[in-house]
Amino acid sequence: MKRPLTILASLAVGAAVMVPAASSTASPTPARGPAPAAAPTASTASTAAAGGGYTAPPLQWGACASQRLQDEGAQCAMLEVPLDYAKPHGRKIHIAVSRVLHTDPDYKGMMVVNPGGPGGSGLIYSIFGQFVPNGVGAKFDWYGFDPRGVGSSEPALSCNPDYKGAGFNRPNYVPTKPWIMKWWRKVTRGYARDCGKSAARRILPHMRTVDVAQDLNTLRRTVGQKKLNYYGFSYGTYLGQVYATKYPKHVGRFVWDGVLNAKNAFYKANVEQNIQFDRNINVYFRWLAKNDAVYHLGTNGDAIRKGYYKLRRKLDRHPAAGGKLGPDELDDVMLSAAYYVYGWADIGAAYTKLVKTGDGADILAMYAGPGDDNGFAVYNGVQCTDAKWPGWQKTKADSWRVYRQHPFLTWGNTWYNAPCLTWPAPSHRAFKASGKRVHAKILMVAETRDAATVFSGALATRKLFPSSFLIEGVGGTTHAGSLSGVACTDDTIATYLDTGKLPARKSGNRSDKKCPPVPPPAASMRARGGFAGVSSDRLPADLRALLEQVQMIGR
Repeated sequence: MKRPLTILASLAVGAAVMVPAASSTASPTPARGPAPAAAPTASTASTAAAGGGYTAPPLQWGACASQRLQDEGAQCAMLEVPLDYAKPHGRKIHIAVSRVLHTDPDYKGMMVVNPGGPGGSGLIYSIFGQFVPNGVGAKFDWYGFDPRGVGSSEPALSCNPDYKGAGFNRPNYVPTKPWIMKWWRKVTRGYARDCGKSAARRILPHMRTVDVAQDLNTLRRTVGQKKLNYYGFSYGTYLGQVYATKYPKHVGRFVWDGVLNAKNAFYKANVEQNIQFDRNINVYFRWLAKNDAVYHLGTNGDAIRKGYYKLRRKLDRHPAAGGKLGPDELDDVMLSAAYYVYGWADIGAAYTKLVKTGDGADILAMYAGPGDDNGFAVYNGVQCTDAKWPGWQKTKADSWRVYRQHPFLTWGNTWYNAPCLTWPAPSHRAFKASGKRVHAKILMVAETRDAATVFSGALATRKLFPSSFLIEGVGGTTHAGSLSGVACTDDTIATYLDTGKLPARKSGNRSDKKCPPVPPPAASMRARGGFAGVSSDRLPADLRALLEQVQMIGR
C-alpha cells in the first residue's frame, strides 16, 4: 500500500478519459458514442429496483482516449454520482469508467478491478480479463475505473505538483538533527494546507472508502447487474471489504490479493509496514549475497546490509549522480526490492554499479522523481479522512521506537503520511468491516512476508469473513502478485471465477491452501527480459509494472 516520497508520473497508460464519437478531444461530460455490443443490461426502472439509493443517468459509452484501451476494444464513459450521498440531489461529480465486454457466450456478469493505492488509476484494468488463465476472463464484462478524485474522474485532486517532500534535494528522511525535523514538519504541513486550497477542495470531505464503495454500487446498479464481481489488489481489498459489508446481498465473486486488515486502517497498518519492509530488505540482501558470483557484493547478507547504511551516510554528505542521488532517493528505489521480487536482478545490477564505481546513474533512472501529484493527493485524501490519526507526539515516539530496530522504511513512511496530522478535512471513526451477512464465497491471496499488507492482516480478514478462503504464497515477499504465472494460485483463481466454487476451509487460524510464492528472477536475468519461472501468458511486463506503481502510491 505504500509509495516512496516520489509522486508517480508514469500512469499515463491509465489516464484514459473517453472522447465523444467522431471527436478527438476529451469530453467534460458523459460521452455520447455508439451503442454498446449486446450484453445483459437493465432499464432505468429495473436498475432502481436492483437496490436502493441514488439512480444515475444511463452511461453513454464512446471511444476511449487511451490508444491502449482502443486497441483492446474498450469503451469509456463517465458515471455521474453525488458528491455527497447524503444529498443525492445535490452537487454531482463524474467517475471515469472503461469496459471490455465478454466474448464467451457463457456469460458470468460484470467484473470490476481496483488496483489499489488509494489513489491509483484503474481505467486500464478493463483489459485484465485476457490474463486470467484458461480463457475464463472472456466470460465477464470487465470494468476499470478511476475512483473519485483520481486521474480522469472529475474533479481530479491535485495539491502541489512541486511538493518539496518529493523530488530531489530533500534532507535525510532520518531527522538526526533538529533542523531536519523542522524541515519535514513544515513541508508536510504545507502540503496539507495546499490541499485545502486546491481547485478540487470541495471533494476533500467526500473521499472516504465508504464513498468509493457507494460509487461502485451506483456503477453496478447503472449497468443493471444484481451482483458485483470484483478483483481488488492491496487497498482495493479494503474497498472490497467495505463494499461487502454495506451491500452483502450484492456480493458476487470477489478476489482480494494483498489483504489489508480493516481493523488497522490506517495508522497501525503503516507501523506494521515499517517492521516488515525492514525484514524484507534483509531478505533481498541475503539474495544478493547468495548471488555473489553475479553481484560481487560479498557472501554475507548482514555485511551487505551494513554496507548499505554506510553508503547511505556517504550519500547524505556527498550525493551521487550530479547531486541528485541522496539517501532518500536510494531508499525509495530499494523499497521496490522489499515490495516485489520482479525487479531484483535490475536493482541488484544498478546497486552494484553504485557501490563499486560510485556511478549512481542507473539507480537514479529507477527513481520516478516528482510529477503530477494526483496519486499522492488522493492517497492522503482517503487515508487522512477514513480513520482517526494520532497526534505528532505519539507519531514521533512510535517512529523512533520502531526505527531503532527497523530503520529501513520507518522515517520515510512517517513523513509520507505526515500530511494527515494537519489534513484540512475531518477524520472519521474507522469503518467497521464485517462478513457476518456475507454468504458468497470470497477468495483471498497473500504471501507470507508481504510487507505492504502483512500476512497477519490476511488471517484477521479470513476470520472476519467466514465465507472466505485464503491462498498463501509460502515464504514469499511479493505484494499482490496473483496472475504472475504461479499455476497453483492462478488456476485456483480461474476455477473460482468460472464456477464460484472453492475447496472447504481449514479449521484454525491459518491459510486454506499453500502455494509457491512468486519466484525471483535468475540473478543474471534482467526484469526487462522476463521473470524466471513466470509464464508469458499472464500479465505482460508493462501492465505488471503499472500495477506495481499504483500499489506503491501507498507505500
